[in-house]
Amino acid sequence: ALKLRAGDKHCLVARSKCYLKLGDTENSLKDAEASLQNDKTFSKGLYQKAETLYTMGDFEFALVFYHRGYRLRPELQKFRLGIEKSQEAIVNCIGSPSSVKLENKEDLCFISRQAESKKANQKLQVKLTKDQKWTKKQKPVRNPKTERQLLGELYADKAYLEKLLEDEDLMESSTKQGIKVADLVLSGISYLDTRSEFWQQQKPIYARVRERKLRQQRWIRDKKQKPAEVGRYVVKTMEDIDMLLTGDSPEESCKKAERALKTIQGWSAEVVPNKNELIGNLHSCIGNAQLEMGQMEAALQSHKMDLEFARQNDLPDALSRALDNVGRVYARIGKFQQAIDTWEEKIPMAKSSLEKTWLFHEIGQCYLELNKAEAAQNYGQKSLQSADEEGDVEWQLHATVLVAQAQVKLKDYRSAILNFEKALEKAKLIHNEAAQKAIIS
Repeated sequence: ALKLRAGDKHCLVARSKCYLKLGDTENSLKDAEASLQNDKTFSKGLYQKAETLYTMGDFEFALVFYHRGYRLRPELQKFRLGIEKSQEAIVNCIGSPSSVKLENKEDLCFISRQAESKKANQKLQVKLTKDQKWTKKQKPVRNPKTERQLLGELYADKAYLEKLLEDEDLMESSTKQGIKVADLVLSGISYLDTRSEFWQQQKPIYARVRERKLRQQRWIRDKKQKPAEVGRYVVKTMEDIDMLLTGDSPEESCKKAERALKTIQGWSAEVVPNKNELIGNLHSCIGNAQLEMGQMEAALQSHKMDLEFARQNDLPDALSRALDNVGRVYARIGKFQQAIDTWEEKIPMAKSSLEKTWLFHEIGQCYLELNKAEAAQNYGQKSLQSADEEGDVEWQLHATVLVAQAQVKLKDYRSAILNFEKALEKAKLIHNEAAQKAIIS
C-alpha cells in the first residue's frame, strides 16, 4: 500500500502497529513520527507514537503525546486512559511527587527524547559478556510466583533458558555465525528480565482500569444473578469494539456493537442488572462508528438513543457523554443552534478546566457560524479563561483566535488586531506553523 501511496499516514500507522506487536519499537516509532510529518494534529499518529513511547518505557514523553491527542479528540477514551496509565507508571517508577524533594544545586538540562529512546533500545538489545554473567548472578532473586505472574506464558521460556545455562558444554559452543550460545541465552534472559520489570509497572494499571470499568458500568455486580462468563463476554466485547474503532475499522466496530446490542437486548434484567446502562453505551459506540463512516443521520439517532437511556436511568456520566456526542453531530451537519442548545445543557456537567475550554470554544464557534458575534466573543473569553486555568497554550491559541474573529465581525478592529498578535505569539511558542500562516493571511 505504501508503494502505491508513499507516505500515506494511515498506512504508516498500520505498519507502526505491526512493528510494535513484533517488539520492534525503533521502526514503530519511526513510522508513527512519519505519519505526523505533514499533519501534526493526526490523532491516530499521536496515539500510536504515545503507545510506542510507553512500550519503550519512555513514560514522560508518552504522557506528552497522550495529552496532545486528548486536547484534539477529548471524546476518545483511549487518550484519557493513556494519560492515566502513564501517570501511574511514572509514580510506580519514582514514587509519589509529594515524596520527591528537589534541590537546585547546579544547572539542569533536559535530555532529548532521541537520546532517551536510544538508551531504552540499548537496554533491550544489550548482549551480556561473561563478566556481566557474574553481575546477573549477584542480582536479588525475584519471587518465582511474582515472576510467573508478570511473564505469563514466557515464564516457561525463561525457565528453559536458565536450565540451558547448567549445560557447560553447550554454553562453550558457538553457532555457524560464530556467536556463542552462552551469549544468546544470556541475552534472552536479560530481555525477559527487562520486560518483567516493565510489566511490573504496567500490569497494575490494566487491573485497575478493568476493575473501574466493571464498577462504573456494574456489569458483574451480582455474581449469583450474573454468571462469570456473561461478565467476561461483555468486557471482552466492549474492548473489541473500542479496539476496532481506534484501529481504523469503524465498519467492523459498528457491526460488532450491533450484534452485541441484539444479544444483550435478549437477556433478562436478572442476567444483566444494569441492562439499560449497557444498551445506552452500545448505542454510543454504534454512533461513534457511524460518525467515522460519515453516516451523520444514523449517528445522530444512535446518540439520541444513548441520551434517552441516560435520562431514563438517571446516569450523569452517560448523560454528559451523550450530550457531548449529540452536539458534535449537530455541529458537523450544520445545525449550529441545536448544537449550542445541547452543549449548553452539558456545561454544568463539565468536570475539568480542559473540558470547559473545549466546550466553550465549540459553542463560541457555533455562535460565530450563526453570525452572533457578541455571544461568540463571550464564549471565546470563557474558553480562554479556562485554558489559562489549565495552563494549556494550544487551547489559549484557539480561544484567542475565536475572540479575535468575533471582534472582527463586531468591527472592533483594534481589539481584534491585538488578539491576533497574541495568538501569533502563542502559535510561535508551540511551533504551530499552520496556525501562524492562517493568522498572518
